Amino acid sequence: MNIKTTEQELRELSEKVLKLSKKYGASDAELSLNHGEGLSVEIHMDAVDKLEYNRDQGLSLTVYMGLHSGSATTSDLSEIAIEDTVKAACNIAKFTGEDKYTGLADKDLVITEEMPDLDLYHPWDLSAEDAIEIARECETAARDHDARIINSDGASISTYSGIGVLANTHGFVGVVPSSRHNLSCSVIGQEVDDEGMQRDYWYSTARQYQDLESAKSIGVKSAERTLARLKGKQISTRKASVLYSPEMARSIISHFTSAIAGGAQYRKSTFLLDCIDEKVFPEFIRLHEQPHLPQGFGSSFFDKEGVATKNRDIVTAGVVQDFIMSSYSARQLGRKTTANAGGTHNLTLDSTGQSFKELLKMMGTGLLLTELIGSGVNAITGDYSRGAAGFWVENGEIQYPVEEVTVAGNLKDMFQNIVAVGNDIDLRSSTQTGSILIEDMMIAGS
Repeated sequence: MNIKTTEQELRELSEKVLKLSKKYGASDAELSLNHGEGLSVEIHMDAVDKLEYNRDQGLSLTVYMGLHSGSATTSDLSEIAIEDTVKAACNIAKFTGEDKYTGLADKDLVITEEMPDLDLYHPWDLSAEDAIEIARECETAARDHDARIINSDGASISTYSGIGVLANTHGFVGVVPSSRHNLSCSVIGQEVDDEGMQRDYWYSTARQYQDLESAKSIGVKSAERTLARLKGKQISTRKASVLYSPEMARSIISHFTSAIAGGAQYRKSTFLLDCIDEKVFPEFIRLHEQPHLPQGFGSSFFDKEGVATKNRDIVTAGVVQDFIMSSYSARQLGRKTTANAGGTHNLTLDSTGQSFKELLKMMGTGLLLTELIGSGVNAITGDYSRGAAGFWVENGEIQYPVEEVTVAGNLKDMFQNIVAVGNDIDLRSSTQTGSILIEDMMIAGS
C-alpha cells in the first residue's frame, strides 16, 4: 500500500462526501474513512490452521439536518455506492426525532491545522511463509519446553497496517496512519498422575514488529504459565487481600471509567453518579490521560469528533476531576466535551513504586489473581462478583495454584481499599497499569 497515495485519495473522497451531504440537504456532516490490509496465520500442532489475507475499506457517515441525524455505512467506495450511502443517511435523518443535544462538536474546539506525527505507522512486509515459520517456532518452543505440555491451542501471528481519515463540515480533516502486530501462543498441560488439565497463554503486541517479544520467549512463557497452574486447589471461603496482576488490573480501571462515562451519568445508570470532586480512591491514586505518547496504542491529537486532546488528570489524590465525555454526553450534562468521543487516550494509573515481589510481601497472605471469568458486575449498584483463578500466597510467597473461586465485593469499597499499585506496568494496551493490591475482599470457595 502506498501510504501517501492512499492518504490523498481518502482526503479527496472525504471532501466529496461532505459536499454531497450538503447537496442532499444536510446542514452538517461528519465521517470516517479507512483503508487497510493485513495477514494472519494460526498454527495448531505444527499444521497451518488458518492463513488469511485481509484488505478492508469503509465509510461511516453521520449527517445532521438541524436537530435530526441519520447514519449510514458502506464498504464499497465506488462513486455510485458513495452517493447511495449519502442519500441513505440523509433520508434517515428526515425521519428521526429531534434531539437538541445532537450535532458536531463546537467549532472552536475542533482542530483545523496539521498535527505532528505520533510515529504510529510501521508496516511489516511479512510473507505467508515467514509468518508460518515464526508461528511454528513459537508453538514448538512451548510444546518442547516440558513433557507435561500435552496439547496446543495454537500459536498465531498477525500484522495490520492502514490509514484512517476523520472529517467534518467544520473544516476538520484528521489523518491517522497506524500499524499493529501480534504474536501469541496458548498450550494445555497435564501432570502424569492427575486427570486435571490446565491452559494458559502469552502474547506480545507492538506498533513495530521489531519490538515484539521473540517467538521462542512467548512460547516458553505460555508453557511456564500453564505448568504453574497444574494441580490447582479450591480454597475455603474467606476474606483476604487480592493482588490483581497487570493484565487483570486493567478491568478495575475499566469499571471506574465506565461508571464516570458521560452516557452512564446522564442516564443515571451508574453507582458513581455526580461524583466530580468526590474522593473515590485513596489519596495516592492518580489516573490520567497521555494522548500524545509516540507509538502509544491510544495516541491521537484529536478524538473522533476532531476535538483536540490534551494531557489531563481524571483522578488526582483520589478525587474525581471530571467525567469522560463526548460532545453529545457533555451537552446532556451541561458541560464541555473532554475530547473522549471514541474512548480514552493512553489511560495511565501511576505506580506507588513497589515491584511485583514487594507487593507479594506487602500482601503477606491472600490471592494473586491471574484470570477472571464471567462478567458479574452491576453498573448501577457497583456490586462485583466474578469467577477467578490464580495463586494462594502466604508469607509473601506463592504457595500453590487456586481455581474455581469467586472474588466479590462492591466497587466503591474496592476502590477505597486499594493499598498499592505496582511498577510492573503492562504496556500492551491503551490502558496502562501495574498490579493492583486490594485488601478485604470476599473470596468464595469450597
